[in-house]
Amino acid sequence: MTTKVAFLGLGAMGVPMAARLIGAGYDVTVWNRTAARAEPLAGLGAHRADTPAEAVSGAEFVVTMLSDPAAVLSVVGSFAGALRQDAVLVEMSTIGPEGTARVRELIPASVGLVDAPVMGSVDRAESGGLAVLAGGAPRDLARAAELLKVFGTVTECGGSGAGSARKLVLISAVVAGVAVVGEALALAEQLGLDDPRAVLEGSPLGPLVARTFATGVDFSAEMAAKDLRLAGEVLDLPVIAAAQRALEAVPDRDADLGAAVRALNEKR
Repeated sequence: MTTKVAFLGLGAMGVPMAARLIGAGYDVTVWNRTAARAEPLAGLGAHRADTPAEAVSGAEFVVTMLSDPAAVLSVVGSFAGALRQDAVLVEMSTIGPEGTARVRELIPASVGLVDAPVMGSVDRAESGGLAVLAGGAPRDLARAAELLKVFGTVTECGGSGAGSARKLVLISAVVAGVAVVGEALALAEQLGLDDPRAVLEGSPLGPLVARTFATGVDFSAEMAAKDLRLAGEVLDLPVIAAAQRALEAVPDRDADLGAAVRALNEKR
């Protein structure tokens, strides 16, 4: 019998991730606050639900890929009572370990929970090349293992919240690093270095330079700043806080992180 999966949250990442589940043969029901986002997936064979509770009804796995902790808690709270008693909720948004703990409080004790945020953007979501950082009880991780492999390479990080914790550490370093690369490029240009980008690409900063100039990606300045705010709620981090303020000053908050950082420093 085909495994039923509900996928809630059809943003830039959610659409290609849900499409991969459909392509892998899962029976997928989708929901999004803006219903039109579900139309391409319906064309691939997904069922469309009008409410989160309708989407999760009867699903063995429920995947959430939403913008921030408030959105996740609101949506999970709206469908918690409709979950199958033996379902597994796979929470893939970036909400930090505290957010994961709050999700656990909202759902029945019999429902499994895997926190599995990802590293990578739209290009890797489409190709199945995401890095999936999974936390949860061993039984829940084992049940969700095949589903998570559809999205990319899975790293089991430990118990509940461990995936969210690792994601917060890694994304904070990447976002702040891209912001620093932007300033380093501006400094190199001011000092008259020939081909500043090549200078940085040939250094240990090469991977961050590649992300700064990447194409086919969609990780907005708004979402990047949100992730840094989550890190700042855990610990006083002056450098990360400075990067957060810089991103919050970007005029086009919907622009991809790399483009936003480059635009910010072109004004200097």
